[in-house]
This record gives sequence, C-alpha cells and structure tokens, in this order.
Amino acid sequence: MHVAMIMDGNGRWARSRNLPVLAGHRRGAESVQECVKSAIRQGVRYLTLYAFSSENWRRSAEEIGDLTSLLRFYLRHKLNELHEQGVRLRVIGEPERFEGTLREELRRAEAKTFNNKTLTLTLALSYGGRADIAQAARRLADQVARGELASSDITEESLTNALQTADMPDPDLVIRTSGECRLSNFLLWQSAYAELIFMDVLWPDFGEAEFLQALSHFAGRQRRFGGRPA
Repeated sequence: MHVAMIMDGNGRWARSRNLPVLAGHRRGAESVQECVKSAIRQGVRYLTLYAFSSENWRRSAEEIGDLTSLLRFYLRHKLNELHEQGVRLRVIGEPERFEGTLREELRRAEAKTFNNKTLTLTLALSYGGRADIAQAARRLADQVARGELASSDITEESLTNALQTADMPDPDLVIRTSGECRLSNFLLWQSAYAELIFMDVLWPDFGEAEFLQALSHFAGRQRRFGGRPA
C-alpha cells in the first residue's frame, strides 16, 4: 500500500498558540516520526510526504531557513533510527535547489538506506506535480529527437515511467490535514485513482489515532478505477 500525505497546518497550529511558526514545524516533525512508526506497524510499504513544495520558495527567507535547518537536524540525528527500522529514504523534486551541504546529506541518507525493505519513505522536496509531468514530457521528447522513440509510441505507461516516481506504485490513498480540500500540485498524475481523505486536524496534532482513522475510512471505500461496482 502507498499512502501519500499533504502535511498542512503547522503555521496555523503555532499561531493559535501564540508561538513562532518554527514551533509548529518542530511539532510537525514529531508527527512525521509518529506517522512513520504507524505506517510500519500497519504494513504500509510506501509513504510519500509533501515536505516542501516548489511554491514554498515564496515564503520568507527566515521560514525557509528554519525548515531546511530542521530537515538537516533530522538527517543528522534521526537517520540511524530510520535505518534500524528498515526504512529506505528517497527524495523527489528539485533537491538541487537547496544549498550544497544539505544536498550532500540527502544524497548520503539515500545511499545509506538504499537496501532497506520495510518502508520506502519518500520526501517531496521543492516538488511540484506539474513540473514532474513537464520533465517527463521533456525526457520523452529527447528520446524522440534522438530517434529512440516514435512520437506515436508515447503512451500513458511511457509517461508514467518517465516520472520521478517511476519505481514505486501510484498512491492508493492521499491524506491532507488542516481541512483544506485540494491537492496543491502534489502527485497530480499519480493520484488519478487515489482515494482522497481530507481531515480537519492540523498536522502537528496528527498522530497514530488519526492515521488509523484514515486507513479505516480507506478500507471502507470501494475502488472501481472507472469500472462499475461488482
């Protein structure tokens, strides 16, 4: 099973408590750890987290600095725990937009956990669904230009295989917190037949109970993939 999550509400959580936004991001990072543990306990094989969208670069330099510092902290202090749990860490998006030392730490984390099989944890960093589709189209166009592929042979499958998520199944379930009801440019192609669950809880308050609630709702849905019910 592949669960994808749009982790929304850190800032609102902090402001409602008269705390700096960084406090919301810190508490949200703890929710990530709880979610990973819950996913492992429930036998989820793929967990993809919308950690930093391509639009997040519009935020203040201070908040971007806080987010990247927090990511660096967890790479340095929590990676061994993930590794011991059998978690493989992957990154999609445009990590090259981050500064050099963080890019190198992400690369080392991916290499260290590459052979782990319990859970594939994918961080979408500087990620945008439209950009992902556009780069896949460019990749196919380059193959056509080199004579390796006929334009008439481009199919949904070939485009899927050109996406950054080509080596993982499409998400079965997409969860968004904070009461917002949109995908916000996250896994647009891949989520064509995903079940969508929108929850009112802010991300820092999301824990195992909420994760199990979402899985329970998912289990009660009948997935038809465009066909008629049996």
